[in-house]
Amino acid sequence: MQEPHREDSASHPDPESCARGGNGTGEALTGAHAGQPLSCEIRQSGAPTSLTEAEGHTGGSVIGKLPSGPAQSKTLRMRGNSLHGTREIPPASAPDGGADRSAKAEGRKADKHAGGKSDGRIIPKKQANKVGPTRSARRDGEAAESVEGRRPAKGNALLAAASRTQRRGDASIGLQRVREGARRDRRARFTCLLHHVTVALLRDSFLALKRQAAPGVDGVTWAQYEVGLEGRLTDLHLRVHRGTYRAQPSRRVYIPKADGRQRPLGVAALEDKIVQQAVVTVLNAVYEQDFLGFSYGFRPGRSQHDALDALWMAVMGKKVNWVLDADIRGFYDTIDHGWLQQFVEYRIADPRMLRLLRKWLRAGVSEDGHWSATTVGTPQGAVASPLLANVYLHYVFDLWVEQWRRRQATGDMVVVRYADDVVLGFQHRQEAEQFLQEFQQRLQQFGLALHPDKTRLIEFGRFAAEHRRRREGRKPETFEFLGFTHICGRKRLNSGFVLWRKSATRRLRVKLQAVKQALMTQRHWPIPQQGAWLRSVVQGYFNYHAVPGNIAALEAFRTQAVRSWRHALLRRSQRSRMAWTRFGPLVDRWIPRPRILHPYPNERFLAKHPRQEPSAVAPHAGICAGGRP
Repeated sequence: MQEPHREDSASHPDPESCARGGNGTGEALTGAHAGQPLSCEIRQSGAPTSLTEAEGHTGGSVIGKLPSGPAQSKTLRMRGNSLHGTREIPPASAPDGGADRSAKAEGRKADKHAGGKSDGRIIPKKQANKVGPTRSARRDGEAAESVEGRRPAKGNALLAAASRTQRRGDASIGLQRVREGARRDRRARFTCLLHHVTVALLRDSFLALKRQAAPGVDGVTWAQYEVGLEGRLTDLHLRVHRGTYRAQPSRRVYIPKADGRQRPLGVAALEDKIVQQAVVTVLNAVYEQDFLGFSYGFRPGRSQHDALDALWMAVMGKKVNWVLDADIRGFYDTIDHGWLQQFVEYRIADPRMLRLLRKWLRAGVSEDGHWSATTVGTPQGAVASPLLANVYLHYVFDLWVEQWRRRQATGDMVVVRYADDVVLGFQHRQEAEQFLQEFQQRLQQFGLALHPDKTRLIEFGRFAAEHRRRREGRKPETFEFLGFTHICGRKRLNSGFVLWRKSATRRLRVKLQAVKQALMTQRHWPIPQQGAWLRSVVQGYFNYHAVPGNIAALEAFRTQAVRSWRHALLRRSQRSRMAWTRFGPLVDRWIPRPRILHPYPNERFLAKHPRQEPSAVAPHAGICAGGRP
């Protein structure tokens, strides 16, 4: 089924920001079973897909005409001529109309009238040289460099092996073809994707969820749902495909933020999590081909440290003199549903998939037993919210800032975005101020706004310390990004510029306060149980914050955590005594010592994106650096 692409499917005040067109012809993707159009069809603008590229039946026309004769194939996989040549396999039958005789069990010579296929040959595609009415051919009388045919291989030799996943299972071939179609045509619209949500995918989605996650409004936990899992997943699969699946409201909970405020979260029901995880897996096959390289938030194969490494490389390797630390105020709570649906429909045209997304957006929230509708925003904490947020910012910010950099920036400009936290670097102050003004206007068109207290334009870079000392006699300002404070520092040997990163003091203090309260709550537990819990907390903090140059913050965290543990043990009774000579061996046994666990940012970044490889210029390796082309 093919349909011309509608230009107004994702239109907005700046249509150029959504222009992500690519060359190449799209592919009509169909089901894995012959004769059933169950797979993904792409609505596209371009030439129809040839029959050899299809998995099954398609609704579009087919280019070319099937040849006639014994070389014609009746299967969908072969159009007369295969990839290796012409397979001539005529059937053998008795000339007198009788039953065919079977061939001999041994030996090459078969009976006169065999009951099977003939001993066919694959005619080579490569033609011999000196063939035709040429002078050399007439003189020599024979062709040169002729290639001898070979026997056809038994079985399906043309089927490619599926890639293996981490759980030692075969990856979905259908999703792989979705990725190829999305990569080939950036304007293709996928009209049939829900059939990729299978029972196996729902099972993988269930196993990918956290075992100890809080239950939703239904109160069903992961362990409870595991009982009779196959029957539950089969019933859920039928309800999803029949359209009888109903999304439940999210349970509203609040968690403390680093600044003392409360962050609202929406805890979805377990079945909603399973279906959302499966749908996100299918949609990632499409959108991972569209997302730009400086987007790192909640994407497969990317983490916070990848974004931190990209920012370190950008500041150290480019001419960055001014840094814009931008934060969108209440982003997840102010996403416009109308714009979000238009952005999703720009690539997804499956009505059943769009209906599922609308169900989750309109499910509402339940707080203290009272249900309330949601007209804007997505529940922060839901499985599908990060992908929907990335899609929204992809069209609102990513494509727009990429065009702004290419068209208006005259100096170097770098961009790193993780969800709604954005850091931009500029060479010239005038361009940074101009961008900030236009960025605010851009967000207003889509119902968003920058946080006035968390958005700052500061002088930061290689020469910031010298300029600030001359003008004001002060040190350069710092900014926070993903839990680290970034500082303009100097190397010890040659006093060169280096970007220092240390754990944010405010978040370090909040974490230590939470650890202290937890230790006081469990102070009557057995000491081995307390030590094991505290070891997991300290090691988890080290796993994220143990970057080069941050050893002092790790020492401080360990020291304060140990003191809080001793204070909790002293509060077990009024006569409790815990001398350091007795407490020291417990600390050495249970609490790990700090050490650097992450490599230097340039080593890890260059290992993932080697500059000498041609793929280094691919979008996934880009940090949006450079001036006007």
